[in-house]
Amino acid sequence: MHIITRKRLAAFWRIHPEARVPLAYWFTIVRKSDYDSFVALRRTFPSADQVGGFTVFNIAGNKFRLIAAIHYNRKKVYVRYVLTHAEYDRDNWRT
Repeated sequence: MHIITRKRLAAFWRIHPEARVPLAYWFTIVRKSDYDSFVALRRTFPSADQVGGFTVFNIAGNKFRLIAAIHYNRKKVYVRYVLTHAEYDRDNWRT
């Protein structure tokens, strides 16, 4: 899968250094995978959820949330937000 953009991940882990390893791991796994559907993605990430038009990943044992728009037909993952669990719970990302 082609991930757009890694810069959002790096910007987040500069603020939250403990997120670097789990986000880099997520990036490596997704980049090397070829998902054709949400069902296929859930085989690798069973805790992933679909919320509206986004896929939400739990990162680092649910300490962080990565929100992405995934276009399976084009093999593209658009990283929209990377948030702490508290930021995610505020629900501001949906607007």
